[in-house]
Amino acid sequence: MDTMSTEAFDAAFDAGGDVTSALELTRARRPGLEPRRVNVDFPSWMIEQLDREAKRLGVTRQSVIKVWIAERLEDRGGHAA
Repeated sequence: MDTMSTEAFDAAFDAGGDVTSALELTRARRPGLEPRRVNVDFPSWMIEQLDREAKRLGVTRQSVIKVWIAERLEDRGGHAA
């Protein structure tokens, strides 16, 4: 991590420069987006369809589930990241 004064950081940021080397990101958090584990049981036919869709898209089953749920919640006016 590079050391940079506050003034230099602000000037670089305001100029559109890359200031990421001056940040300590190992402890960075995204408030409200911390993952929480839940367990959900699905019937076999759902798992099979989820797996087919995940394979078609080249992503994990978990990714398909997350995206689909987020889309549904957004449609209902919920908060999505």
